[in-house]
Amino acid sequence: MFALTEDHRAIREAVREISEKEILPFAAECDEHERYPIEAQKALVASGFNAVHIPEVYDGAGADAVATVIVIEEVARVCASSSLIPAVNKLGSMPVILSGSEELKQQVLPSIASGEAMISYALSEREAGSDAAAMRTRAVRDGDDWVLSGTKCWITNAGESTWYTVMAVTDPDAAKKADGISAFVVKSDDPGFVVGTKERKLGIKGSPTREIHFEQCRIPGDRIIGEPGTGFRTALLTLDHTRPTIGAQAVGIAQGALDVAIAYMKERKQFGKVIAEFQALQFMVADMAMEIEAARTLVYQSAAATERGDANKGFLASAAKCFASDVAMKVTTDAVQLLGGAGYTRDFPLERMMRDAKITQIYEGTNQVQRLVMARSLLR
Repeated sequence: MFALTEDHRAIREAVREISEKEILPFAAECDEHERYPIEAQKALVASGFNAVHIPEVYDGAGADAVATVIVIEEVARVCASSSLIPAVNKLGSMPVILSGSEELKQQVLPSIASGEAMISYALSEREAGSDAAAMRTRAVRDGDDWVLSGTKCWITNAGESTWYTVMAVTDPDAAKKADGISAFVVKSDDPGFVVGTKERKLGIKGSPTREIHFEQCRIPGDRIIGEPGTGFRTALLTLDHTRPTIGAQAVGIAQGALDVAIAYMKERKQFGKVIAEFQALQFMVADMAMEIEAARTLVYQSAAATERGDANKGFLASAAKCFASDVAMKVTTDAVQLLGGAGYTRDFPLERMMRDAKITQIYEGTNQVQRLVMARSLLR
């Protein structure tokens, strides 16, 4: 079981203060104009909350997984787009932390810890989404180098990141497709690396999502992560560590929506009294709060399980991501309903939160895939 420490509580307090003072004022504008939240990045880097999971030996804070999800949750409470800065830094760097050589870790991780660089994660392709092992991007040895060719899609913070963790096929003849996939670290200035156009999205509009192209992209041989053929296993292991962060993002969005709804209910009057006095609406917020607390507990429990390396960490990671994101979608929808017509306007942040919540049910494995993962874990 997990228990929040005084350090965890202090982190929450610090991140909440930074989020409300330095991130919230720009959240609506970043969404409206679909621009990257540079103010959030600067605030998170200045306070050391941009990548708290990086171990101390690589100049990071060495925060545990529970502390990391608290950071993401608190940022997401005011701006989901901004919460993807710490979340994707963890997603992109975990393959290096889990499977990279010591030399590669020293090359990549300190720059992420300092905020000098960010790192993105490149697994999906247009024809290889949930079926990620069907990817077509190739990596071929050429002397001491690797040469990559192909295209990856849905890359969060592409164009803003310096480093990219990329999965590519190195053995197309492998008996199992997954065994022919290797992982690499590509840098934005590597020859043949090209960033594509930005996707036009429903939500998280402040966080750019782009394709990235490898046009005979040449990288040094020491930028392979682990041994050839181990990339897909590393990718799946990474998701055990990072699905709880998407659960945390979902919890943060839901909590932010509930906070707005409650404040409105205490002010809005109908039939001569504030609407907080109507029992039907009281029941709605009670259910919303109950579901958020259940989701938060599951997210923290799953984060603690990955930290310990528990046998059921994969099940819990999928459960946390799936349950919390479903809760976020329900809570934000109900929050819009509680504000009535006002909730449907951009004068309040709820319509943004509702749009942002949707992606949490989709990325890092759709919730249908999460249920498959859980069922396999239970039935094997």
